[in-house]
Amino acid sequence: MPLPADVSVVIPTYNEAAGIEKLIAAVSGVFRSAGLSAEIVIVDDNSPDGTGAIVERLAASYPVRCLHRAGKLGLSSAVIDGWASCAAAIVGVMDADFSHDPNIAPSLVGAIKNGDCDLAIGSRYVDGGGITNWPLRRRLTSLVAIALARPLTRVKDITSGYFFCKRSVIEGVKLDPIGFKIGLEVIVKGKYKNVQEVPYVFTDRTHGASKLNGGEIVNYLKQLGKMYAGGRRQRGNGFGADA
Repeated sequence: MPLPADVSVVIPTYNEAAGIEKLIAAVSGVFRSAGLSAEIVIVDDNSPDGTGAIVERLAASYPVRCLHRAGKLGLSSAVIDGWASCAAAIVGVMDADFSHDPNIAPSLVGAIKNGDCDLAIGSRYVDGGGITNWPLRRRLTSLVAIALARPLTRVKDITSGYFFCKRSVIEGVKLDPIGFKIGLEVIVKGKYKNVQEVPYVFTDRTHGASKLNGGEIVNYLKQLGKMYAGGRRQRGNGFGADA
């Protein structure tokens, strides 16, 4: 059997046919250039535009595989299912729409491999990071969301959806699939000693529709409520072995 990749990056998709090939090529290219063995795991929620079929075709040319799900079951649960299918010692997640700059992925993974941290987060809110193409309302929504979660952690970009971690950080940890802020779950509940934020500039999607809507805002508030009620670093009933 072939050895597991150095890193597995999970990318949830729903109707991303317009840009998925370009993204897979970019992500595999930056890891290859950095000398890292990486697999890309697309978790597709039965996209009616044929995203999953495109990924299956691309598997002949790139280190990518597709995990097909029966329907639109949610971003966080897609990430959890994707990680559960991976064997790499380092796992991560990024969006399918190029809002997360693929070029910093090797830096995130490198920080973990070099022993600088157990959890590396792509951050919009540290020096060198930023956001482009967001209207004022979206910026304010992001800042309020971060402020609400601030008592839970010292991480500046608490709501980042772009990060990598040692697999041990999430093994045995109960990650709640409500909403789409899986990063917040890992930051608050994960088993890590050190975290590092790597700056990048978030660029709003050019294909498809944004995940942010009123329902997701409500889910985020529910997610926060559970965390405040349950405390930090909750464990048990997660995939993998209990630690």
